[in-house]
Amino acid sequence: MSSNQHNKKMQSSSANINLLRRTALSLFVLAPLSGLMACGYRLRGAVDLPFNALAITGNPSPPLRADLQTAVLTGTAVKVAINPRDADLILEITNEITGREVLAFNSSGQISAYRLNIRVGFRAFDTAGTEIVPEAEVFITRDMDFSVSTVLANDAQIQTFLGLMRRDLAIQILRRVASSSKAPRSKAF
Repeated sequence: MSSNQHNKKMQSSSANINLLRRTALSLFVLAPLSGLMACGYRLRGAVDLPFNALAITGNPSPPLRADLQTAVLTGTAVKVAINPRDADLILEITNEITGREVLAFNSSGQISAYRLNIRVGFRAFDTAGTEIVPEAEVFITRDMDFSVSTVLANDAQIQTFLGLMRRDLAIQILRRVASSSKAPRSKAF
C-alpha cells in the first residue's frame, strides 16, 4: 500500500468522524429547542389579547402606567388609547400599594434584609360595561439583602428592584386579562 493511498484512507475516516461529531452536536443543540417549542413555550411578555385598543384608567403611579403601556405595545398587537371612548377594553387600576418590611437583623441588631412588595388592584371591562376581569389583585414580593455601609447603593438597588417588579406585574395583569377574556361567559338567571 502506497503512502498516498494510506493518507487518503486516513483523510476519509477523519472526515467521517468529523461528520459524525457535527451531527451529534447538532442533535444535542436542537433537541432542547424542539422540546421547548413542543411544550408551548413563548417569550416572556407575549400576550394574546382579543382587543384592538386598550385604555388605562384609575390611579396607577406614573411608572406603573408606563410599564403597562410598554407591555401592551411590545407584547401584544393592541394599541393604547388615551381616551377610554376609543378603546375596546378599559383597564382600571383601583389601587397600588408599594411597601418595604424588615426581613432580618444581623448579630449587632442592624437590618440585614428587606422584603419589597407591590400590590395592585385592577378590573377590566369593555365599552358596554361587561366585566372581563372583576375586581382582582396581583401581588409580588422580592427579598433584598441590605448593608448599612452602602446605603446609597442599596437605595438605587431598591429602585431597580421596584422597577423590575412593576414590569412583572404589568405582564401578569395583561395575562390575567387575556385568560379571562378567553374564558366562556356564563349567564346568570
